[in-house]
This record gives sequence, C-alpha cells and structure tokens, in this order.
Amino acid sequence: MTRLVVLLPLVIALALPAQAQLPGVGLPQVPSLGAPELDDVLDTTDAALADLRRLRIRELLRTHRRELEADPAGNPIVRRQIIAVGMSEAAIANARAAGYQIVSTNELGEGGVLVTLRAPAGQSTRRALRRLREADSAAVYDFDHLHIESAAGAIVSGFAQSSAASAGPRIGLIDSGVGASVPIAAQRSFVGAAPIPAMHGTTVAGLLSTAAPGARIYAADIYGGAPTGGASSALARALAWLAAEQTGVINISLVGPRNRVVESVISGLISRGFVIVAAVGNDGPAAAPLFPASYPGVVGVTGVDARHRVLIEAGQGEQVDFAALGVHGRARGTSYAAPIVAARLATLANGQRSIADLAADARDLGADGRDDVYGHGLVEVR
Repeated sequence: MTRLVVLLPLVIALALPAQAQLPGVGLPQVPSLGAPELDDVLDTTDAALADLRRLRIRELLRTHRRELEADPAGNPIVRRQIIAVGMSEAAIANARAAGYQIVSTNELGEGGVLVTLRAPAGQSTRRALRRLREADSAAVYDFDHLHIESAAGAIVSGFAQSSAASAGPRIGLIDSGVGASVPIAAQRSFVGAAPIPAMHGTTVAGLLSTAAPGARIYAADIYGGAPTGGASSALARALAWLAAEQTGVINISLVGPRNRVVESVISGLISRGFVIVAAVGNDGPAAAPLFPASYPGVVGVTGVDARHRVLIEAGQGEQVDFAALGVHGRARGTSYAAPIVAARLATLANGQRSIADLAADARDLGADGRDDVYGHGLVEVR
C-alpha cells in the first residue's frame, strides 16, 4: 500500500489523456538538469511500475468503452476493428461477402495497401480476426492496437526558443500534435482534420530540434484528440507518409503490444534503409518487451538521469541499443531520451550505417561492452 501511495503522483500523470492540449508549451533546453532525482525518493518495485501502465489502460477502457475494448492479453484495441496489409482483391471481396465492412483502404507506398475492416454484426472482434486469418494466410491481419506515450512526467518548464528549421537533416516524428513554438517543416494529422498540439509531442519535437539544430522535422499526429488516438492503423499510415517525405530517421516515443501489421510496415522501411528509433518504455526492468522498440532492427532507447544512472522505470533487455538523458525539467521517461538518439543518428546521415558509427562513439556505461541496461552506452548532445 505504501508503494502505491508514493507512486500516486506518477499514476495521475500517466492517466492524463494522450490528446490533452497544454497551451504555451515551448522548446526545452537539452540537457536540462533541474528535475528532482525521483530515484532517490521513490520506493518502488517492478510490479508497481507495471501497475502504472495497467491502471492507465484500465481507465482508458472504462472511459471509452464504446470505442475501445481489450484484446485477449488485456491490451486496448479499437472496438470491432481489424487492420491488414497484403490483402488481394479476391480476399477483400470474400471479406465483404462474409459480412465485413471495409472501413478504408490507404496506400502505404512500397508498403502496399492498408485495409481497415469492421467485424460483422454480432461477431466479436477476436472471432472476426481469427476467421480472416484462417481464410487468407497470404495477408497480415491484426487488431487495431493502441499505443501510449512512453513517459512519466508533468508539464515541462524551462523552455527557450531556437532558430527556425533550415536545410538540416530530415527527421520524422510520430506522436501527438506539435505546438507552434517548435520549428517544424510540416505537420499532418492521421486522426482528425488537423493536428492537435499536446505536451508530449511538443516536448519530443523540441528535444529533436535542440539536439539537431536546423533539422527539418516532419510531425505526424496519431492522437488528434480522439478516444482511439494512437491506433496501429494511424501509426502505419504515418510511417508511410514519413517515408514518402524521405525522413531518413523516424522517432517514435510510444509503446504498445506487438502488432503484426505495424511490424510488417516497419520491417519494410528498415529494409529500405530507414532508421526507426523508439523508446523502450517505463514499465520497469522486469517488464515484458514493448513495441515498436522491440521489433527487429528498431533502435531501442532507454533513459538515464543527470548522474547517468538508468531510470528506475526504464525497460531492460535485448531491445536496448542506446541510453540518453531522460530527465528534462519536470519531464521524465524514455520518451524524452529517444529523440536525442534520433537526432544524433540523423546528423550522422549514413542510414543504417550510422547506428554502428553511433555505437562506436557511445560512452560505455554499466558492464563492459553492450549490455541489457544501457545498450551500447550513453549518447549525448553535441
């Protein structure tokens, strides 16, 4: 009980809706070392850290029960919705004949076509997915899972303006909308008519801009103020847009369960030379791997504090490739470490080869060589 009481402020912070708009958010300085060292004051356990995400998911499902439901593992999904890539025209026709509604079809460039389907009336989402997979083994089908920001923190303070974006490297950002105080090249919503700025996306964009001065940031809002914000279908379409905009490095400071469709899209991008950077999440060192950081080829980033100690809430395992500062003002979490690594990779401008270059340059922490806590080591802002 004591641990849960001590963790209550973090629970409240995590329970804030992903689409909440916080006006007046500016550009964070990097690094900012003004935050209290929560590791020194929090009495916590791996179980309690994992409970934070479970509590948020439970509240999300309770609040939006008309739009959302849980998959067999308890992960939030869009109710009665299934997504697919690789469906043939015949498979689409067969699905229609079986009572499925084709909600939308979206071109993913070289990634093919994303088809969003609604389950037949009176049929559960689980059964609808199972039937599609049984009828068509050639395509990839999955639930439309939701992704949640991989950060624990409150309103960020201590911001400063920077120069407008110029002819620097192109960096993609998939998150919430970005506020006007951060210079970006373009912004697009994959949920509503227009992007809705929020604290999380604005802070991550600010860190990208500060760590890579002059970078051209292309921001994809996959939340847009909707209850279904963060859905895999929006994530897949955002990835395709950023690929078309030739953003060589794409930052995703979000976490969710493994999704076959998203994995397929990301795998295709990596094979084409794109670099995907993702936060490993804040469910604690003993938590199961979270995605997209744990997909093969994705650069997983953990967070450290001002003393270069790994954050107590940071995930650990084979998915960790690098560490970076994850405490900026009152913002804390692996979400805020990932953009530092993404910015450094973008400035190296060598595609997949830049990962090896960065590994050679990283400052070794923890055990000698690569380890499951810090990966190849600490990446700092230059």
